[in-house]
Amino acid sequence: MKRLFIACIGLILLTGCSLPASTPPPPTETATVPPAPSATSTFISTASPTDTPVSFTAVPTLTHTLTPPPVPTSFCNATQAVAVIDSLKNSMLNSDGVLLSSLVHPTRGMDARLFRDGRVVNYTAAKAQFLFETDFVVNWGAEPGSGLEKSGAFHDVIVPDLVEIFNKPYTLHCNELKYGGATYQPEFPYDGNFYSVYFAGSDEFGFLDWHTWVIGIDYSNNKPYIFAILQFFWEP
Repeated sequence: MKRLFIACIGLILLTGCSLPASTPPPPTETATVPPAPSATSTFISTASPTDTPVSFTAVPTLTHTLTPPPVPTSFCNATQAVAVIDSLKNSMLNSDGVLLSSLVHPTRGMDARLFRDGRVVNYTAAKAQFLFETDFVVNWGAEPGSGLEKSGAFHDVIVPDLVEIFNKPYTLHCNELKYGGATYQPEFPYDGNFYSVYFAGSDEFGFLDWHTWVIGIDYSNNKPYIFAILQFFWEP
C-alpha cells in the first residue's frame, strides 16, 4: 500500500514535468512605415537615363524662290535720273551748252518757266546748245511782288537762279514738290515724274529765302531727259 502511494506520487510528478509550457501569444505584427522625407531632401536618381525618342512637329517655313519675279524699276530708284540732275548742275556751273543740249528731251523739248504764273518757253535740243551764248530776249512775265515785267536772255535770267541753288546745300526729293513757307500752293503743272531741288532757307531770313527748282524728267528710248524746269520761292 505504501509502495502504491509512492508510485502514484511519482507518476504525478512525472506527468507534471512533461506538461507543455504555456505558449505565449504570437507577437502582434507592427507595420514598419518609413519616415517621410523632409521638405529639404533632394531626390537624386542613380539610374542611367533611358533614351526616349523625341517627336518634332514640322513648322511651316517660307519658301524662297531662286529667281524672284521681275519688279518694275521705280523712277525714284533709278540712278540715271539723279545723274541727269548732276549733269544739269555741271552744265549751269560751267556754261556748257553742248552738255545742256544732250539733256533736253528729243521730242518734247524743254519747257523753261521763271515764275509759277509766268511765260513758258520751250527749247529744242538744238537751241539749248546756244543758250549760254545767245542774247535773244524773252519776256518771262510779271515778277511777284513788284508786278514788273521781267525780260532777259536765258543765260541772264534762268542760269543765275539755277547756279544760285546748285551752290547751296540743297536736297533732292523725288516726285515731291518740296517748298517752305508760301502764300500760295505750289503745283507741278505736268503729268510725269520730277525731282525737287530744294534749299530750305536760312535762319538769317527766317527761312523765307527757301528756293525750289523742279526738274521734270521723262524717258525716251530708255534714257532719261529733261522736259521741264521751273522754280518756286516765297512771294509777298
